[in-house]
Amino acid sequence: MNRLGSAMWGSLALIAWTHAGYPAAAAAAASRSRYRPRSDDAHLPTVALVIAAHDEERVIGDRLDNALALDYPGLEIVVSLDGSTDGTREIAESRGVTLIDNPRAGKVPAQNAAVRATSSDVVAFSDANSMWEPDALRRLVRHFADPEVGYVCGRLRLIEPGTGRNVEGQYWRYELWLRALESRLGSITAGNGAIYAVRRSAYVELEPGQSHDIGLPFRLRRAGLRSLYEPEAVASELSAPTTSAEWERKVRMLSRSWNDVLRGGMLDPRDQPPSYFAELISHRLLRYATGPLHVVLLLAALALASTTRSARAVVAGHALWLGLALGARRSPGRSRLADFAWYYLVVTAASLAGLARMATQGPQATWSAAEGTR
Repeated sequence: MNRLGSAMWGSLALIAWTHAGYPAAAAAAASRSRYRPRSDDAHLPTVALVIAAHDEERVIGDRLDNALALDYPGLEIVVSLDGSTDGTREIAESRGVTLIDNPRAGKVPAQNAAVRATSSDVVAFSDANSMWEPDALRRLVRHFADPEVGYVCGRLRLIEPGTGRNVEGQYWRYELWLRALESRLGSITAGNGAIYAVRRSAYVELEPGQSHDIGLPFRLRRAGLRSLYEPEAVASELSAPTTSAEWERKVRMLSRSWNDVLRGGMLDPRDQPPSYFAELISHRLLRYATGPLHVVLLLAALALASTTRSARAVVAGHALWLGLALGARRSPGRSRLADFAWYYLVVTAASLAGLARMATQGPQATWSAAEGTR
């Protein structure tokens, strides 16, 4: 097989593995796993709940009312401002919570400042627009009764705005299923920013261009601690009204993800269990690399199309996918298959844009509210 053929079939195999082969393998392995975390509903360590906020006056009042209603004794609530210029400060002050004022530098520096200003056993984190179920915090922290556990994330439930034009929720349910499998295998490869908690002694101060979602689980696993998924700890957020509205958020997140993969040490196999390192490659590296892999696949197939039937099939498949996706962009909601094709195209293109952003300008450290999510 020549180099073009190897590139085409290799890229196709890697795309198929990360999206279908790895989930099937993880499901099979999880069904045989004997790992069970030790949890204790009576375990009630001291907790500080940190909410990083930049210009969140539209939602911060409801978020703080929700936090104040959580069923947890002695909870400290901290709002760490990231250079807010609107009424976020005044609203937070009216709720009587701890307030930390920081210059505009990004979410992670605001989170680091909040952790340094508190002394609780556990630090929990939330987005400014996330609404937690009353028992969510108890569900998270019961796992810290196990000294091997350093990080626990909950289940984010995305609420569709009623337009039926964004399939993010369906994809997210698939991702949560896969996260549950990884948790049963001993440690997840990524969390989510809406609802999670970290053992204070295990907390790692990350750089502005990194994120807790991607950066903490693999670093803690390297330190000998596990990161778990708790589906009964539930938070809700409103999803964006359309797939197109996800673009800026996806590019920002993927620029940070690429930063941790390529510059943050995720691909260093030292001090990581081989099985967990394989999960990182399969679920993180290859998932983020879907965009570049599709480019290699298509270019190799175009070069071989005049001589190879399989290459022509690959080109035809991409043309069909692109046609479906563009049809959904023009007329969203008319075909579920087309909507998924458009969502996959947006995410795949965002992986390329995020890589380019990281390589040329560095990862995007600051953020603003995505359309429709507030």
